[in-house]
This record gives sequence, C-alpha cells and structure tokens, in this order.
Amino acid sequence: MEYILIIISAIFVNNILLSQFLGICPFLGVSNKLSTAVGMSGAVCFVITLATLVTYLLQVYVLNPLGIGFMQTISFILVIAALVQMVEIVLKKVSPSLYQALGIFLPLITTNCAVLGVALTVVTKEFTFGGEPHMLNLAESIVYAFATSVGFGLSMVLFAGLREQLSMNDVPKPFKGIPIALVTASIMAMAFMGFSGIVK
Repeated sequence: MEYILIIISAIFVNNILLSQFLGICPFLGVSNKLSTAVGMSGAVCFVITLATLVTYLLQVYVLNPLGIGFMQTISFILVIAALVQMVEIVLKKVSPSLYQALGIFLPLITTNCAVLGVALTVVTKEFTFGGEPHMLNLAESIVYAFATSVGFGLSMVLFAGLREQLSMNDVPKPFKGIPIALVTASIMAMAFMGFSGIVK
C-alpha cells in the first residue's frame, strides 16, 4: 500500500514540475515538439532513477559512516554528471536524431535541479505514511524516484501536446511563444492542484 501512495503522491499530488517547480528549464525549452519531449522525458527518467539509486547507496554506505555528510551535495553532483555523460554517449550511438533534437538540453540534465532535488529529497526528507514519518528505504527510494520522473514525463508530454495545438491556433501577437506557454503551464499547475488531498 505504501508503494501505491508513493507513486500517486509523486506523479500527481507533488508533481516535481507543477507543484515543486523543479526542472523548469527543459519544461519550457524542449516542449515545442512532442517527440523531443518524449525523448527528454525518457532520458530524465533514466537519470533520476539511476542517480537516486547510486546517491542513496553513496549516502548510506560511504558519507554517513565516514561522518562526511556535508560532502553530500558535491558528491551527488559528480555522480549525476557522470551518469549524464553515460546517457549522452549511449544516445549518440543509438539514436543520433534524438541526440541532435535534444541539443544543449541533454548536457543540461547535469544541472537540472529536478535530478539533484529528487536525490537530496530521498536522503533528507521524512515521508509520512499512515500517520508516522519515516525515512525511505532503498526500494521505496527507487519507486519514489521512478514515480517522480514519470510525473516529470507526464507533465512534459501533456505540455508539449498543448503547445503543438497552440502553435496551430491564432494566438494574439503579444502572447505568442513563451508568454502563452507560461499561461498554459499555470493552468496545468492549477489543474494538478485538484489532486491535492488524495495523499498527505
């Protein structure tokens, strides 16, 4: 039951883009085309899940026992940077077209605050399930990270679909481009607020 609560909470209630406002750069920058948004979502999903696994193990088995928890942020950034390099190399060989489409935003996953935010949240925040707060274990952390990245992807794909539809409509000149995208994003965020209260 806890896993279901974690999944619902991460995807809908505490959506990383629309509720926590982490990862806004790719949200606005790579959402012009649906195909690019799907590719970016897949890359971020892989990086967030894998980064959370590695950083959790690093925190629990290296930083905490050695008493160097203050090295947490810099250590996590190095791990994330290495993983993004790996994703970049794989994408370049497997799907050159997607690699070209993602352009500058692929290396920017390294500095995507969503990836670091999830990794830090897992090891620092106490989650409340069944009225009692507790730290997530490894399995719950991976489920939370994956569900959060699915929430990221869902928001990206929905937003990209809306932006593609908007590009075919007669939008007033002052609202063309980023202004109408921001208005659309704010309406999406308000729509996702309707899920609040399902899970505390």
